[in-house]
Amino acid sequence: MPRKSPRNILFVMFDQLRFDYLSCAGHPSLETPHIDALAARGVRFTRAYVQSPICGASRMSFYTGRYVQSHGAAWNNYPLKVGEMTLGDHLRARGMDAVLIGKTHMKVDDAGLDRLGISREGIIGARIAECGFDAHVRDDGLWAEGPDGPYDAKPSPYNAYLRKKGYDGRNPWHDHANSAISDGAPEDGQGEIETGWLMRNARKPANIREEDAETPWLTDQAIAFLEERRRTRTAVPWLCHLSYIKPHWPYIVPPPYHALYGAEDVVAPVRSDAEREDPNPVYAAFMSSRVSRSFARDEVRAEVIPAYMGLIKQCDDQVGRLMAYLEESGQLENTMIVLTSDHGDYLGDHWLGEKDLFHDPSVKVPMIVCDPSPEADVTRGTTCDALVEAIDLAATFVDVAGGAFPGHILEGRSLRPILHGDMPADWRGFAVSEYDYSCTPMADALGMAPGDARLFMVADARWKLIHAEGGLPPMLFDLENDPDELVDLGRDPDHAEVVRQMREKLAAWARRENQRTTVSDAQILARRAGAGGRTGVLIGAYDEDDITAEDLAPYGGRVARMGGAVAEES
Repeated sequence: MPRKSPRNILFVMFDQLRFDYLSCAGHPSLETPHIDALAARGVRFTRAYVQSPICGASRMSFYTGRYVQSHGAAWNNYPLKVGEMTLGDHLRARGMDAVLIGKTHMKVDDAGLDRLGISREGIIGARIAECGFDAHVRDDGLWAEGPDGPYDAKPSPYNAYLRKKGYDGRNPWHDHANSAISDGAPEDGQGEIETGWLMRNARKPANIREEDAETPWLTDQAIAFLEERRRTRTAVPWLCHLSYIKPHWPYIVPPPYHALYGAEDVVAPVRSDAEREDPNPVYAAFMSSRVSRSFARDEVRAEVIPAYMGLIKQCDDQVGRLMAYLEESGQLENTMIVLTSDHGDYLGDHWLGEKDLFHDPSVKVPMIVCDPSPEADVTRGTTCDALVEAIDLAATFVDVAGGAFPGHILEGRSLRPILHGDMPADWRGFAVSEYDYSCTPMADALGMAPGDARLFMVADARWKLIHAEGGLPPMLFDLENDPDELVDLGRDPDHAEVVRQMREKLAAWARRENQRTTVSDAQILARRAGAGGRTGVLIGAYDEDDITAEDLAPYGGRVARMGGAVAEES
């Protein structure tokens, strides 16, 4: 069947998937043939940066198409303001549904809903609470419970599924999907829980049937949704945001994936002893965190990274299931497929764990876009090293949906010209990412007030600058001569001019117009040209020579003389 312009969009996001943990990106022992096949059918962007290296803030930029500074949801569980336009709002205005299956990390602006009297039970309130999507299944995937209560108090659809499947325990998400079990007495078939929160258990098999684990479960949900739309022949095109929970920690995976990789498959960390000698104060604070101290140990990496690789292998197999379904159901030829991640994972690189800072393992993500249209044939199987930002995806999706492009709201740029082999001459010269770390212990250790605990990254073709508020020094990396980002030049007097130039780029970005979201450029130009401007306001006219007779006509004529209007006698 001939390929067509995309009618539907499958927007796949993995959580905490590094850009270089794919075989198509050069990983030496992790094979990801199904994701590689997507890359062979589309374009793989090699310099795609997220707008913040932490889940919530990054995702809010993906879903609004706006920088963190613009939408304001700067950290996990910071509410996205009521009234902030989302991808779903833009697409529905263009006749396309926007459906969620999986995670958003969206925190609803309850105070805003109450202030405006918007019910959470109605369709408007439900969409605001779900980041603009119609939620087929919303599951953020962290159903942890501690002494102070649960991390997420919402009901867990995945826990409900596990209980229905016969999994016992107070919290099946933890007790089965994210923990192992010790060998128990044969008479009762039970054993002690070995929690996935302890990384020493990472190589053990999760106590769950593989088909019931989180990643296959979400694939099942997606296929069920897609099949329902196909079977009912629904006329409305759709964007389906399939947002997986893994390979995000806890790092533990069910059989057979737990045993696919070993310590011999662990790539050596990208780090040097020199990085620990007189480090930038912010960098030093993050290196001192518990997770970083753990990942600095080789034995921790040897336990965790094979499990992380197993989780990715499971993700790749589920991508294979999805692609097989789309092909068998005849939907592959009219569906744009996008695969990306919300951020990466340090895994011990640069003596760090988790994400948070702006080295490539954290802030750079995989991004593969497959456009089924014939115009995209010229770029199939290629890579693109242009500076791409996460917000470009929302712009691309709105471009696919059609209609006037809302450039006064969306701050990204559509990737369609690049996909069709037409690299814009005015493509961006630098990319920006932001991180508000004011809620972290690192801010406290540095003595930072909330308004000062902010970091900004600006990266161009050669340099990457990390600017810190609060009077702290910058970090600077020469990506041409130091691609592994091992030598911080931020305090080197010989590079003071480069720091100044990069800060000027950041300043230029900060001066952009980003809050005039209710009036478009086209409307402003129309006003400037006078369209609709002849409304009778004649400012500055002294006499008839200053104005046209037509503009003056409404003010002429004869009326009766009233009190006080006495003609002067000659």
